[in-house]
Amino acid sequence: MKPLDYYWRLVATALAFAAFGVCGLAFSLIVCPLASIWPHRDSKQRIIVAIIHAFVRALVAVLVRVGVMKLDVHGARALRRDAPRAAIVVANHPTWIDVVVLLSLTPRACCVVKSAHWSNPFFWGVMRAAEYVSNANPVEFVEAGARQLARGYTMIIFPEGTRSPTRNRMHAFSRGFAHMALQSGAPILPVLMDCDPPAFTKDMRWHDIPERAFHMQVNVLEPLRADELAARDETPALAARTVTSAIEAHITRHLIDYGFFKA
Repeated sequence: MKPLDYYWRLVATALAFAAFGVCGLAFSLIVCPLASIWPHRDSKQRIIVAIIHAFVRALVAVLVRVGVMKLDVHGARALRRDAPRAAIVVANHPTWIDVVVLLSLTPRACCVVKSAHWSNPFFWGVMRAAEYVSNANPVEFVEAGARQLARGYTMIIFPEGTRSPTRNRMHAFSRGFAHMALQSGAPILPVLMDCDPPAFTKDMRWHDIPERAFHMQVNVLEPLRADELAARDETPALAARTVTSAIEAHITRHLIDYGFFKA
């Protein structure tokens, strides 16, 4: 039964990746050109974001249903449509599938996308139609994120910039999210991500399937305010550095407390 289970999960994973890529390409080639002539920007973005949310939510549900992954989520209400206000989600990034899981939990989400991925042939149209934010220019990144927050979209940011180097260590956080929080006044929602056993990490290819279904855990912590983390007399640059250090330490401490960072 063990080899059969492994090959079943391998095939299911391959089909999921294929569906993700094909649907992304179809969306870019068909839906996005139609969206470009839609007369109302707000309703266009709202519809596109809703379609993306429905698709990734179905994809995650299928992965859980067929036994590829298990998923436990705590505190997800803060990510939902009935949350008091849009927030900046700041999460660690152990695996590629983190963004898919967070998008499935967040109906009104806007992602920060690495500039290197902005021309991805499968998803370039999706990212543009949903008005995702590129991190290519730091100033434009902060201003674009603040605009999306003002329009009611929760920003999803992985401040490591790429997947974590190992399971028990993170890359140093970049300060863009802190500048965005200080400029917009939006709360910061620290989110802990864990994948056990590791899957889709920096050093793994899609076909490196773990010996059993991987278990994704998502813990949404209590929101924090950037202006309460920084001193009143700090310059914007120094305040952003203070907030970044505080959030990085906060997430690291809770990753240890929850047992997600293991010796």
